[in-house]
Amino acid sequence: MTDTPPKTAVELAMERLHQQDVESGIEEVQLTARQTEALSAAHRHYKAQVAECKILHQAAVQTTLEPDARSELDANYRRDMSRFATDRDRKIEKIRQEKS
Repeated sequence: MTDTPPKTAVELAMERLHQQDVESGIEEVQLTARQTEALSAAHRHYKAQVAECKILHQAAVQTTLEPDARSELDANYRRDMSRFATDRDRKIEKIRQEKS
């Protein structure tokens, strides 16, 4: 009998997913330290943009009483959130594609 404790359900699921990746030909890519830091910076930048936009949106909504103006503010807010997410995803993909 081995001295290793039994594997958790999460560990077993991760092993099965890894095996499925191997069988389907998906390669595991190791990121460099520079890429990891760049990804972290991109996430921090995105979170800061979202927080700023949310604060500004809430302040604008509190001072706006007209329903049409509020709906326009909400539409602009949703558009900005979508743009931030798209920009973040594009930046992350570019970082992942960089060669070390």
